[in-house]
Order: sequence, then C-alpha cells, then structure tokens
Amino acid sequence: MVIAAIAISYYVFAILLNSVGTVILQSINSFDISKPEASTLEGFKDLSIAAVSFLVASFIPRVGYKLSMLLGLALVAVACALTPSIASFWFIKVLFACIGTAFALVKVSVYAIIGQLSSTTKAHSSLMNTIEGIFMLGVLSGYWVFAGFIDPNNDASLSWLNVYYLLAALVGFTLIVVALAPIKPVEKAQSEGLASEFFSMLKLAYKPIVLVFIFSIFLYVLIEQGIGSWLPTFNKEVLGLPTQVSIQITSIFAIALAVGRLTAGAVLTRMNWYPFLNICLAGMATVMLLSLPLAENVADSTIASWVDAPIAAFLIPLIGLMMAPIYPVLNSVMLTALPQHQHAPMTGLIVVFSALGGTTGSIVTGFIFDAVGGQQAFYLSLIPIGALVVTLFFFKRASSSLSPKGAQ
Repeated sequence: MVIAAIAISYYVFAILLNSVGTVILQSINSFDISKPEASTLEGFKDLSIAAVSFLVASFIPRVGYKLSMLLGLALVAVACALTPSIASFWFIKVLFACIGTAFALVKVSVYAIIGQLSSTTKAHSSLMNTIEGIFMLGVLSGYWVFAGFIDPNNDASLSWLNVYYLLAALVGFTLIVVALAPIKPVEKAQSEGLASEFFSMLKLAYKPIVLVFIFSIFLYVLIEQGIGSWLPTFNKEVLGLPTQVSIQITSIFAIALAVGRLTAGAVLTRMNWYPFLNICLAGMATVMLLSLPLAENVADSTIASWVDAPIAAFLIPLIGLMMAPIYPVLNSVMLTALPQHQHAPMTGLIVVFSALGGTTGSIVTGFIFDAVGGQQAFYLSLIPIGALVVTLFFFKRASSSLSPKGAQ
C-alpha cells in the first residue's frame, strides 16, 4: 500500500510537471507570448521547488511524510480546479508555482520513504528506478492526455485548459490513496532543534562528495529539461509538425526514458554503475550528432500525421533511452552512502539543485532557440554532456573512499 501511494503520487506529478513543454507551446499559441516569456514557466515550477525544498526539507520529518504529501496534493487539486475558469497566462504561472511547491513536499517525502523500505544499495537502486520509471510512464500519459484536449483546427483555442478538471480529479483520488497508506514516521538518530536540522542540511553541501554530486545532478537536469521542455516546440517550428502531432510524438521521449529507467535495474545487477553511466553519456552525444543533421530543411514539406513525420522526429527523442538511468543511479549511490536520518536533508539538496538545473536548461534553451534556432540550441547540449563526464569521474573517486551500506 505504501509503494502504491508513492507510485501514484509520482505518476500524477509526472503529468503535471512535465506538461511544461506542452504548456509552453500552447501558451505561445493561445496567449500570443514570446519564447523567452514562455520559458519562465519552467522557472515558476523549478524555483518554487528549490525554495520550498531548501526551506522545509529538514522540517518535513518533524511534520511527517504523510501530512507533507497530503498538503502538497491538496494545494495542487485546488490550483488545477481553478485554472480553466481563470484562463490567463498569469494564473498558469501561479499553477506551476503551486505544482513546484507541492512536488518539493512530495519528493522529499517519497525519497525518504524509499530509504525506509530499502536495506541495501541494490534494493534502494531497484526501487528508485521502478518509482522513477513509473514517473516516466506518467510523463508519457501526460502528452496524450493534453493532446486529447487540443483543438486541431484552432491552435489559439483555450479548450486545452479543460484538461485541468480531469487532473484535479486524479489528484483528489491520489490524496485518498496517500491518506489510507500506512506510512511510518521517520526514525531520528537523536532529537535536534529545527534550526540545527536546517544547518545540518547546509553542512552536507560542504562535503566534497556532495559538492561533486549536486553539480552532476545540476548538469543532468539541465540537459533533460532543456531538451524535454522544448521538444514539442522543436517538432512544430523546426520539423514542421502540426501542434497536436508535435505533442504526441514527444511521447517517444517519455517512452525512451521510461524504458531506460525500468530496465536499468536489471543491467546494474551485472555491471558497475560508473562504466554504465559513461556508456549512457557517450550514447547521448551519439544520438544528437546523428539525428540533428537530419532535421535540416524538413519544415518545408507538408506533414499531416505521424506517417509524414521526418526520421529526425523519431530519432531525437531516443536520447531519453540513454539519459534515463543517470539521475536515479546517482541519487541511489549518494543516498546509500549516508545514514537514513540524513536522507531527507540530502533529498532537499537534490531537489534544490535539480530545480536550478531544470530552470537554467529551459531558459537558456528558450533564449538560444529564439535567437539562432532550435537545431543550434539542441547542439549545445553536447557541452553539459561533456562536463558531466568530468564530474562523474570525480564523483566515482569520492564515492569509492566511502563505505556504503549493503552490496554494490
């Protein structure tokens, strides 16, 4: 029941969080705004995640994981229910700020609960990849759910906002499941004051392994969100796909991420995580170098459906298969190197730097997209991929000096 509760919570937030690429495209169409202005939606989502995680991560164990999750779900249910009736870009910003705030509460709680349910590195990594895989299935569902509410004959129509009534109902159901789940309170090593717990989280960031880790997480999410948030717009403006098809075909990216995360656990039982992640990074670079040249001069042709789409539309999203295992594996290696009572504050740091990376990736990609085009914006993802190879090397060296619990 506990695993079901955290799984469905992650599923519903996957739809909400990763709808930002679709909402960016639809906001440009419906509200007649620029790409740089639309890219601020990522900031409202991610900076609220970062701020809330930074301020309350150490406080969540004191309040309780279940109550934190319930508060987050209730906030999002109300925001989703109000969105179609207000129907304005300023409230879309408010919505994503609410989603980010709620997800910070939920993610810190979920990661800590996974620590409660796992006794070894392998068990932790397996459950982490399963939950993250379910998250990606939610992302996949979201593209089709949103596409189903888009008027194919009128890009400027606001009918797509009605999807939020459906999402409000789904969040409400999730709230009931979490309320019924027997989620245990945290087992604290000792009683500390709130201020002491907050500064304990800050002290974690001064450890060399943690510094390298959070920079690695920052780079990874910068790449993922830079591509994921702008792929629907890339499909429409660079590849010339209709709006509805642009969003639907982006689901290949989510499928690739889901398959990569759900299968990574099996691979990691036979292979050490460090060479495996380096192979993944090499694969990411290869996909971009092979697929982006195929995106040149294809927008001039008439495309009405998936059948007419150029091969680049199917190849570029496959980068998700290669990048998928990186985030959960890095998190598992880091978290299992720490005692359980430090999982919540460590997760706070993970969420903060993930959020900062996501905002940076989306905004930078949006500005480059607007200035010089989508192809050049996506080519520049090769820079953080190369930087991640370097940080991964130092993270491996730092983690090797520790003695993590359980078998590796």
